[in-house]
This record gives sequence, C-alpha cells and structure tokens, in this order.
Amino acid sequence: MTTKVVKLSPDDSVRQAAKLMFDHHVSGVPVVDDDGHLLGVISEGDLIRRAELCSEASVLMADMAIDPDDRANAFIRRCSWRVGDVMTANPVTIEEEAPLARVAGLMQERGIKRIPVVRDGELVGIVSRADLLQAIFSTKPDETAAGDEAIRRSILVRLGENTSLEELDVTVTVTEGIVHFWGQVETAGCRRAARIMAESVHGVRGIVEHFPDPYTQ
Repeated sequence: MTTKVVKLSPDDSVRQAAKLMFDHHVSGVPVVDDDGHLLGVISEGDLIRRAELCSEASVLMADMAIDPDDRANAFIRRCSWRVGDVMTANPVTIEEEAPLARVAGLMQERGIKRIPVVRDGELVGIVSRADLLQAIFSTKPDETAAGDEAIRRSILVRLGENTSLEELDVTVTVTEGIVHFWGQVETAGCRRAARIMAESVHGVRGIVEHFPDPYTQ
C-alpha cells in the first residue's frame, strides 16, 4: 500500500478536491475527520455530474426519472461546495493484513480503482491498481522445486489447488526438466491452463502433451 496519502477534510471545498486530484495525478482522495478516521472517498466519479460540467437541461431531464428525495440528494451532490456532501460515504475498506488476492477481488467485484487501508477505523494507507501492478512485477519466480521429482510434486499440488483442473484425470512425469502430461483433457482451455501452471514451476525446461485428440476419437 501507499502510506503517504493525500487527504481531505469534509469541510474542504470541491474545488480543492479537484485541484488536489489534478496536482497529485490521482483519481480519488480519502476524506478523514480531525482524528484521522475515514469518513469517505471523493473521486472523479463523484464529480462527473457537477453543475460546473453539465447543462441544466440535461440534468433536469435525468432527474425526472427519480423520486423527490433522491432528486434532492442528487442536487446536493451536484451543487454543494463541501466535500462532505459530495463524497461517497462508507467506502469499501480493507485491513493491513488482507492478502492481495482479496484486494484484487474487491476491486473487480465493486468496480473500484483504490481501497483505503484502515487500522481500528483510522486511515493508514491506500492500495490502488498501480500498487497491484507493482506487486506483480516485483514478485520473485518460484524457486522451491529442484529436481525432477520435486518438479512433479509441485505441479501435482498446483493442479489440485486449481478449481478448474483438480478433477481432471492427469498423470504427470518429469524427465530432465521436461514435463509430460498424460490423461483425458478434452478442452483446449484446460490444456492451456495446465501448461501455464507447469511453466510457472522453477526448473521446468519444456512441456510435452500426450492428450488424445478429441476429434479423432
């Protein structure tokens, strides 16, 4: 996560928020109270329907489809100068100990680009899609396997952990670093997944598939 996070107060102006995003090249900023507790996040998405950007006619036409209370809230978010009125309250958050897989899953599930990291409700950092990219290119290759038998065991473990491949009838042999796949794997997707899984094991020098061609059976 990034620990040096630019922040806003709910009493800051929307104009300040827009300038802060522009100056720091970020698409969203967390909003905190005086004690550092997270209140919300203001993002480009919160500002896209601002009165400064939309014609009154188009806004009125869009608001006709919603009930009076939602229309009033839309007006507040569109016209208020306070960050606290425009921000998205109660944003998705995550704890420091959360695995990266959980972070990536939340981003995909909720369609968000960043997640505030909290400790006892206090903002301690923020993790963004860019941070996940850094984690990917900083990951060291798996170097646990050594020798043909270790390579074979490592591949079998990975096949058993993958939800799309664990039920396949696959036999794996390894000779001088060359992996041989045997069995009944009829779909091209599963074959490719098995190959990619084997390629990620340290020490693998090549892969040979002995799967029968389903079109000739």
